[in-house]
Amino acid sequence: MNWRGLVLGLLPEAELAGPADEADLAEVERVLGQALPADLAGLLRECDGVVGRHATDVVWSARRIARDNAELRGTPELAALYMPFEPLMFFGDNGGGDLFGVVRTPERPDVFAWDHESDGRSWAAGGVEDYLRRALPAAGDWYRY
Repeated sequence: MNWRGLVLGLLPEAELAGPADEADLAEVERVLGQALPADLAGLLRECDGVVGRHATDVVWSARRIARDNAELRGTPELAALYMPFEPLMFFGDNGGGDLFGVVRTPERPDVFAWDHESDGRSWAAGGVEDYLRRALPAAGDWYRY
C-alpha cells in the first residue's frame, strides 16, 4: 500500500511526517503489550503522523500512540470514570476530544470512535484505510452519521 499517495490523493493539503523509527514502533508494542495492526504499522512506517483539516491529528505519531494510550490505561481517575481502554489502541482524534482506535481485544481491523463525553464507543470504519477514506475528505463529526 502506498499510504502517502492515498493520504495526499484524499486531501492534498494534508501534512505528513516522515517515517517512524522502528524503535518507536517497537516501543508502542512494548508499552501497551499489544501488537500494532499491520496496516497501522505500515502507515506509520511511511508517515509518522497525519494532520488533516483544521489541524486535526487524523493519525498520531508512534510516540504519541504509546504515550496517550499508556496514560489513558494507567490513570486511576480515568479508570473510575470510563470503561476499560485496553480493547482499543487509539491512534487519532477529531480535534474536539473524541478519539479513534483499532480494536485489539479481540483483534479485528475495525476502527471505533470513543466519545469522551458519554464514554460511548461506536463503529467508524472497517480498517485504517477505510478510516482515512472517510476522515480525510470529511468535515465535522463524520463518524456520527
